[in-house]
Amino acid sequence: QVQLVESGGGLVQPGGSLRLSCVVSGSIFSRNTVAWYRQAPGKQRELVASITSGGWPNYAASVKGRFTLSRDNAKNTVYLQMNSLRPDDTAVYYCKVDGYNYWGQGTQVTVSS
Repeated sequence: QVQLVESGGGLVQPGGSLRLSCVVSGSIFSRNTVAWYRQAPGKQRELVASITSGGWPNYAASVKGRFTLSRDNAKNTVYLQMNSLRPDDTAVYYCKVDGYNYWGQGTQVTVSS
């Protein structure tokens, strides 16, 4: 069974930064694309960014230039560096391994003054 543990969320002022981490248990991590999603209150879950097994990231238009996704296969961990945060980035952030329908508990990001 795959387990995902997200961390690093919190309350930050507009323009601030946070770094989220996601640790994935099991051997599937290094061979697969891993993605971050977010879900704001009353909205559908949306894809934020993904990174291939080879380390190539892709970003949603809304976060491109502000967020940076990286991975450490030795640690089974992906990192989402979020800069220039805006109030509309407020959401619960989740990570997911492509092809596996497992979700962690998520980590809350709140951007507010």
